[in-house]
This record gives sequence, C-alpha cells and structure tokens, in this order.
Amino acid sequence: MHRFANLTFGAIVAALVGLPSHVLVAAPEIPGESIKHAIAVVGATVHPVSGESIENATLLVRNGKIVAIGSKVRVPDGAISIDATGKHVYPGMFDAYTDMGLVEVNAVRATRDQQETGSINPNVKSWVSVNPDSEIIPVTRSNGVLLALSAPSGGLISGQSAVLQLDGWTWEDLAVRTGVGLHVSWPRMSPSIDWDTDASAKEQIESRDKALAQLRETFADARAYQKARRADESNHPLDLRWEAMLPALHGDIPLIVDADEIQQIQAAVAFAEQQQVKLIIYGGYDAPVCAELLKKHDVAVIIGGVYRLPRRRSEPYDTPFTIPARLHEAGVRFCISGSGRFGASNVRNLPYHAAMAAAFGLPRDEALKAITSYPAEILGVAQRVGTLERGRDATFIITDSDPLETTTQVEAAYIQGREVDLNNRHKRLWKKYEEKYRRLGLTNE
Repeated sequence: MHRFANLTFGAIVAALVGLPSHVLVAAPEIPGESIKHAIAVVGATVHPVSGESIENATLLVRNGKIVAIGSKVRVPDGAISIDATGKHVYPGMFDAYTDMGLVEVNAVRATRDQQETGSINPNVKSWVSVNPDSEIIPVTRSNGVLLALSAPSGGLISGQSAVLQLDGWTWEDLAVRTGVGLHVSWPRMSPSIDWDTDASAKEQIESRDKALAQLRETFADARAYQKARRADESNHPLDLRWEAMLPALHGDIPLIVDADEIQQIQAAVAFAEQQQVKLIIYGGYDAPVCAELLKKHDVAVIIGGVYRLPRRRSEPYDTPFTIPARLHEAGVRFCISGSGRFGASNVRNLPYHAAMAAAFGLPRDEALKAITSYPAEILGVAQRVGTLERGRDATFIITDSDPLETTTQVEAAYIQGREVDLNNRHKRLWKKYEEKYRRLGLTNE
C-alpha cells in the first residue's frame, strides 16, 4: 500500500492500461454491435410460434425490428444477407423466473445479491443489481435462451423484478421492462415435519399467522399512505417503500407469489381477490388440483421447473412432469421456468424442461410456446418479444434442428438485430481440455 501512496490517479490508470487485456476484462464476450444496414436471414424454415412454420423463408430485420417475414420477401439492396438454407429460426427462448445477474456462484456469499435484509422490501429493484458481466449470461444464451425475468428473493415481500435481454454493456441495455411484478413469498399454510425444519407445529402455525398478519398490515398501510398523500401531499412526505406498493394496488403490475401447495395457492388467490390486485403464481406444483379456481380468476402459473421430484411419497414419479399438460388441458394460462430452485446457472437447460413436458403429454407446439410466447404474454412484454412477427424485436436464434432436442446446436443468435457472441466459459474450458488430451494422445485425431 505504501508503494502506491504517492502515485497520482493518472499514473495508476496508466499502470493498469499496461496490464494484459485478459486481466482487465471481466468477461471476454463483447456485446453485439448495432448494424445500420438491413439484415436478411434467407432460406431457413422460420417458426414464428404465433402461426404456422414457413419453409424457405426470409426474415428481414432493420433497426433492431422485424420488418418482413415470409417466402416472398424481397431482400433490399445493401442488406446483409445470411444464408440459412436448411436451418431453422425460432424466437429467443424466455425463462420467466430466475435470479439471472444477481447470483454468480451460489456457494460464495460475495457473489449473491438477490435479496435485502428485512421482511418487507417492495422498493427493492432487482435490475439495478444485475451484473451484465456475469459468466452465466453467455452460457445461457449459447443454448438459445435470450430472455429472462430477474427476480429478487428473501423476506415476505422481496421487491420488484425485470425482464432482461441477455446482451448489453449495462443493466439499462439489458432491461426490456422494469417493474414487472411485486414478489411475495407465501408462508407455508400447514405445519411441516420435514427434515428441513426444527420448529414445532405450534411454532410453525404462529410464524405463519404472524407473516399473514404482516402482509395484510403492509397492504393496509400502503393504502392509508396513498389516501393521506392524495388528501394532503405537502404534509405527508414521500415514502419510497409505500410508493413502490402503489403500482400493485392500482393493478398496473401483478403480485408474483411463490406458492407450490394447494393451501398456499388457494390462500394467495383469496388474498388477491380481497385486495383487488392481479396475481401470478410461481412454483405451482399443486396448481392442476385447483385449476378451476385459477381459471375462474384468470391467474397464470409460472411452473417452477419440470425436472422435480414428487413432493409427496404417495404420488407417481411423473407427477411434476405432467403439470404443464394438466394445466393445458384445464385451460389455465401457464409457462415453464427452467431455473427452479437451482438458480441462474441452470437456466441454460430451459428447453429440456419443455421437452420433458412434451414427453409427458403436453403438445409439442404448446411446449415451445411455454418457453417463448407464453412467458412474454404473462409478463407483459408480448408486444416486443416471444414471437417472430412484423414490428417485434429481432430477438431470435438460428439452429440446425428442433431446440427441444439435446443434440440441436444453436448456430447464431440475435438480440434486437445485434449478433450475439455465442462463446462462453463452458466452451473455453472444453477447448482447453480438448487440447490437453490431444497433447497426451488420448483423442481420436
């Protein structure tokens, strides 16, 4: 420390500039650059999701938007033409519930920034904490997942979430929409005797009742604050915590409630009706059991992962695999999240959650919609992303086959018309050890 005490700031900067570039760069992948010319993807089979697939089609992009799509689209002079003959074009896949950009390594506390202290934090904004240089982002998008909801956690009211596009220099670049929903972790309604709790049944019931009372009190206080500000704004100072509650009270954004058990879901629906607020259920393990209730109140479900174990010993092994099919048959709006309880590092597996749902009864076209258009509709960004239509963002992937198949390769990806770097930490490590074994003579070369 003493050696640098007398150095000027300029000298320190000059010293840093002399370091090798790999020391200075947080993540090697550079965000895509906007192109002034039109881009035409020619010869591919385009899957708009919102309609029938179009063979030998042309997808025309200008200024980050899709301007034309079809088999008879004329490529304008000066356009950059991409030959995609024999390839497939799909909308970028969309994970509707993650902690993307908020957690890097779950086991390292210093890399976790997904929650604040305290129980009531409606004013927390997840997007301002997002790390655009996260190594998880390139890994995720290289498998075709280009959009994700980044949600806070912890406490009773965790804060607000944002829809991100997974390419950009700053969180402002990444944000497609901020303030998407207000997140609530619903307390367990019945006592548990599982290994993960040491509390007695009485203690658990007392804790549940305390949490529910606190939740009701929070909404009552927010409404009282709103009324007081309307009556006499000058004598009631601005309170950021209660201000953050107002969009939910006005119905501008939904409550996104983490609830798996039927009693939790029923209680959350009853609470939303009482408070006259919009509701989305995340988790939704028991959602098919109360499908009529959800359908009646138009409550959508973000399924918290298809790769899950049954919650009860009496249930068939495939119970979690059939949740999407059962919700579809019941007419409940839903989408599939792939992160589940395992964090952002598993968002890359999103297409395989949809594939498992398709293998267990969900129509294949519905499985694709469950990770493209349905999340966009449920989270209020369907006018920009989720489908390939004129006027939508040019956020899409080019693949060699069906993205729900594990053998399929994502060969190119575009976010708002910017080509995305598909290299990532996984690929670099693969190349590194491939070279190691080549030198040892352990490959087939």
